[in-house]
Amino acid sequence: MENKKRSSFTGKLGFVLAAAGSAVGLGNIWRFPYLAAKYGGGIFLLTYLVLVVTFGFTLMIAEIALGRKTGLSAIGAFAGLNKKWKGLGAIAAIIPVMILPYYTVIAGWIAKYFFEYARGGAEVLAQDGYLDRFIAQPVEPIFWFVLFIGATFAIVMAGVNKGIEQCSKVMMPILIVLSLVIAVYVCCQPGALEGVKYYLMPDFSKFSIMTVVAAIGQLFYSMSLAMGIMVTYGSYMKKDVNMEASVGQIELFDTGVAFLAGLMIVPSVYVFSGGSAEKMNQGTGLMFDTLPKVFLSMPMSNLIGAAFFLMVIFAALTSTISLMETIMSIVQDKTGMSRAKAGWLTFALMLLIGVPTSLGFGPLSFISLNGMNLQGMLDFTANSILMPILALLTAIFIVWVVGVETVVDEVKLSSRFKKEKLFRFIIKYIVPVSMVIILVSSILDTFGIVSI
Repeated sequence: MENKKRSSFTGKLGFVLAAAGSAVGLGNIWRFPYLAAKYGGGIFLLTYLVLVVTFGFTLMIAEIALGRKTGLSAIGAFAGLNKKWKGLGAIAAIIPVMILPYYTVIAGWIAKYFFEYARGGAEVLAQDGYLDRFIAQPVEPIFWFVLFIGATFAIVMAGVNKGIEQCSKVMMPILIVLSLVIAVYVCCQPGALEGVKYYLMPDFSKFSIMTVVAAIGQLFYSMSLAMGIMVTYGSYMKKDVNMEASVGQIELFDTGVAFLAGLMIVPSVYVFSGGSAEKMNQGTGLMFDTLPKVFLSMPMSNLIGAAFFLMVIFAALTSTISLMETIMSIVQDKTGMSRAKAGWLTFALMLLIGVPTSLGFGPLSFISLNGMNLQGMLDFTANSILMPILALLTAIFIVWVVGVETVVDEVKLSSRFKKEKLFRFIIKYIVPVSMVIILVSSILDTFGIVSI
């Protein structure tokens, strides 16, 4: 069943860094700190850490094992094990196609901010409404989007070993170092201690069901789960690589960057706003609107701002690489195209979807659904609807169709499965119930039926 001609990572380090690069992205840098601030700081952090080593571990093991066993991308892996379930692969194929265009549009904004800081524009970027004025333009945001998607395309076209693996080996260590340096700098600022305390000390009085729901939602976004990526990367994994240990290391990388991002952003905004709930709950604006004001109040604001957004560029690029690789792999498996043809087709498709998505913040902003523009529609459909559905059906597929032994035996090819009992319990009981809760709560909240 395994595709013998399929490319593969050179070893465990290459796989771990590439998969960790996929997991580490914008979700770690701005979404995680925003949710930590909104849902009680330390108690959200504790909840998230518990879920990472249980829920997240289970889903990642399952997806990587399916990919390695079949040697196929998501669209072929499910059908390869049971042809009646090929529709599951179709869902997995649609998700990255929807995510990559809008993700790269936002990544283009990050490149723009880095460029402005690099040429000394800290004061300009700190002006009220700068981001809104920039993204409403019809041309310049598209330029930065095309630049970023073009860089992603060039790396992916270099291949699994020379492109993805080598790029990840360089970018991941740089990302960690930059995160650590900025986090230490921020935590040493006057008044930052209260923000650090809020972020690290659990307040159990702030715990609620929505703390868990938000943490699980972040887990999907942050760890590249339920979007076909880990299935695809698993298909490149050699049979002698210790899967369980690799997943543990990926979780360590991903959670470490998210943790450092919280140490960068929560204390800095706490200093700037005095812990204002309004500032803490800004979401995307926390990074693009509030942080430039924080940087402006610091010495060497242009240097710090440039370093921060360079770090975010690395984080975004490692994720866009994995998303594009997943789409290309799906196209290859489905059509039999060469890698080059599949790459150019993927690139053209991303331009076709990404350009109107960018314009949705300006000339096409009149296109909306329940207050969501084109980017919001893609995000809601992919992250709040399709990903929970895919995770739910994947659990059903493993437990009731092909059997849990399919995954367990694959893991045991290269090592003992130390957390086998935990895996069996979570994939059978916790994943299905959690996904139903996530799906229902997302729909109720988005359409204003129940505010959560």
